[in-house]
Amino acid sequence: MLFFVLALATLSAVAACQAQPKVTILTRAGSQAVFQVEVADTPAKRTMGLQYRKDLGRDRGMIFLFPAESPQSFWMKNTSIPLDMIFIDHERRIVGIVEQTVPFSLDSRSVGVPSQFVLEINGGLAQQHGIQPGDIVKFDDIPTQPVAE
Repeated sequence: MLFFVLALATLSAVAACQAQPKVTILTRAGSQAVFQVEVADTPAKRTMGLQYRKDLGRDRGMIFLFPAESPQSFWMKNTSIPLDMIFIDHERRIVGIVEQTVPFSLDSRSVGVPSQFVLEINGGLAQQHGIQPGDIVKFDDIPTQPVAE
């Protein structure tokens, strides 16, 4: 029994130490904004996104991975949290930001230029952190390509 308890404790400690996926934005002003993210790397996860969530931590977000760079478009269906949508190209440079999206809106939101990744964070954080188009984005423990379904 003691062996079982020790083994379980060790597994829990290893799981707690594993790296969490995160996105770091390096602003041109020299600051960094770091967000732990959920990865939307399948069509089903991209479709669900942050729908039905009641809240999102200030240092949390969701990164959407697309198979190729193209103009991406989002809506806020069933999403009650105002979001900033940060559109990122294949070179990991921000190409546009849609700030403070309106909860539950069915209006299509896009920046009109190709992107391969989109980071969603709480509305207002892009401005608060000084995040702008042209800023560089780093991924940690995030695949570069989505999973095919």
